[in-house]
Amino acid sequence: MPEIYKERIIKLLKHADYAPLKLAQLARALGVSSEDYPQFKVAFDRMRQAGHVVIGAGNLVTLPALAGRIVGTFRANPKGFGFVVPLEPTAHGDLFIPPDATADAMTGDIVVAKAKRKGKRAGQMRYSGEIIEVLERAQNRFVGTLVKHPEGWLVQPDGTSFFDPISVDDVAAKGAREKDKVVIEILSYPTEKYLARGVIVEVLGKSGRYDTEIRSIVHQYHLPGEFDPDCLEQARQAAADFDSEEPVDREDITEKVIITIDPPDAKDFDDAISLEKDSDGNWVLGVHIADVSYFVSADSPLDSEAEDRGNSVYLPGKTIPMLPETLSNGVCSLQANQRRYVKSAYLAYDEQGKVLSRRFANSVMCSTQRLTYEQADRVLRGHTKDVKPEVIALLKDMETLSRAIEARRMKNGMLHLDLPETELVLDKSGRVVDAHPADDSYPHTMIEMFMVEANDAVAALLDRLNVPFIRRIHPEPDSLSMQNLTRLLKAFGFTLPKHPDRTVIQDLLASVKGADCSLAVNIAVLRSFEKAQYAPLHIGHYALASPCYCHFTSPIRRYADLLVHRALQCYLQNRTDSAKQIAAAMDLNGIGKHITFTEQRADDAEKELNAVLILQMLSKRIGTEIDGVVTGLTSFGVFVQCRKFGIEGLIQMGDLGPDQWTFNKRSQCIAGQRSGQSVRLGQGLRVRIVSVNVPARQLNVAPVEPLVRAPSRAKSTKRRKAKRRR
Repeated sequence: MPEIYKERIIKLLKHADYAPLKLAQLARALGVSSEDYPQFKVAFDRMRQAGHVVIGAGNLVTLPALAGRIVGTFRANPKGFGFVVPLEPTAHGDLFIPPDATADAMTGDIVVAKAKRKGKRAGQMRYSGEIIEVLERAQNRFVGTLVKHPEGWLVQPDGTSFFDPISVDDVAAKGAREKDKVVIEILSYPTEKYLARGVIVEVLGKSGRYDTEIRSIVHQYHLPGEFDPDCLEQARQAAADFDSEEPVDREDITEKVIITIDPPDAKDFDDAISLEKDSDGNWVLGVHIADVSYFVSADSPLDSEAEDRGNSVYLPGKTIPMLPETLSNGVCSLQANQRRYVKSAYLAYDEQGKVLSRRFANSVMCSTQRLTYEQADRVLRGHTKDVKPEVIALLKDMETLSRAIEARRMKNGMLHLDLPETELVLDKSGRVVDAHPADDSYPHTMIEMFMVEANDAVAALLDRLNVPFIRRIHPEPDSLSMQNLTRLLKAFGFTLPKHPDRTVIQDLLASVKGADCSLAVNIAVLRSFEKAQYAPLHIGHYALASPCYCHFTSPIRRYADLLVHRALQCYLQNRTDSAKQIAAAMDLNGIGKHITFTEQRADDAEKELNAVLILQMLSKRIGTEIDGVVTGLTSFGVFVQCRKFGIEGLIQMGDLGPDQWTFNKRSQCIAGQRSGQSVRLGQGLRVRIVSVNVPARQLNVAPVEPLVRAPSRAKSTKRRKAKRRR
């Protein structure tokens, strides 16, 4: 059963606004096509047989009712209580666990909880629970900072998975000192009366240092370490055996004008571009991708390691590669003036950017020049110093074709979210000293358009050949998510239809471009979407408006691309049947799920390290004023994203000014009951830094100018006298 169907059905049924639907209505709400409906029906029937869903009166589909005993994942809250998220979701949702009923469970643990009825509210039965058994610990090792306490040594864990300090003994055994970052192994778990106890198993270094924080993140996210000797030897041998002067069955395109465009610090260049006109005056785009499959054979030690890693991890100032650097930064990388093996996709276009034909080949190429995005942008703006004339001409042609392709894809419904990225400025020691918006000049869009076109082309080919392969899928948002988005955007003053289509969303994003609310609106749209993932399921890519899509253009850093290259190689060798047999013998569902996980893990690790480094910098700038925009509202405060640093800070309710502040979820605002002042999503706000808690990843800010000022003493006295008279 495709796991994605189960996940999407459960997500919709868990939605707070879900009203029971019949099966056909459920399929429509999830955007399941008539072609895919039979497979969806099989998946649903299996879920029903397993008791994961129920068909009740009127043939309406719901989740099963809450049972007396629940098995689920515990999620702790800093205030002491927590929730159990059932492994098999119920109609009730997550089960609340009071502070005195959490036993010794910690965030991520698989637990058994006993549910207790607490009576009805608004016609619905309310429950609370008590954890009666911990079935499986999520982890028994944590990273944190060692601190001296009057009663002994404590480790304050990093992050938000575990909040309370851990008591440690025998600190000297590992040579740990106060304020060192350490890895601690739990010996006894926390109880209502006692802290958890642990032992230090590794000292990572002084807290706050760049190298220490890198090691901390690697431990926290279980990121891969060094390659084992077998992998390194295979990589060395593959590089040593490579002789580009004697290509076998490859087209020689070393005389073509071909360039790479990458960030300034990139070393693994895996894509290059050529562009020419054919005899009919049509554009012929060449997308040339490093032929990693030539060097990494299936089922070899290096292949197994690459599959396990899933992808390269890019951290500030450090890369954890999927392949050893002998390959990733060496013979696979499309370095300037070096003969390299590539897989080439040739796409012919008319002047309007419409695809006329597609062709694929194994080639040997030689990059004419390596450019950064900034250099390419300068050339397009007329600054051509140190750039070869033929490269200048190529760049101008690339821009012309890219704009035609972009216009065509936008017309077809492609969505582009404007979510600015932040680039950190590090000093020689690795400490963040500043940040600025990352470069987003048009060459980024050029390369993105060409890569998307090549990915589309390869996916369409394999799909036409009926070869199973790992696709990059992005499901259409379900109807309830779109309804919620419509409701939320009313707070910004936008009126959308109940079920907005791509054109409506395109118009919305265009209308907010450059406005204060742009960031908040783009985030709201993003949150209403499903996450893209890897799977062999024929679902398509919603945001790109592509009915069939895969990843082909980055095999140095993504395992999914390497698998697609191998399938393409079978086609190039007229062995399509072999490709089908190989795919049938593989667990493509399992591989897709694993590499989706490793991709998310890499993103989370990068975001957390970015946050740590920025918070360390901001901890030295207490009182500094920064510009922000309101991106979240809750019953306890306002979340403001700093425009420059890309990090969220929290304004406590009391810091908004002297008033009784309440959160109105329906109108998405926080309002002062006495003053009538309000805070709304998307509102620009200048704030000052109040405090920073690096271990807890918390930034607290306050408005530079309170929304409400305290009444003057004279006015207060006058009010009190008037009140006494009344």
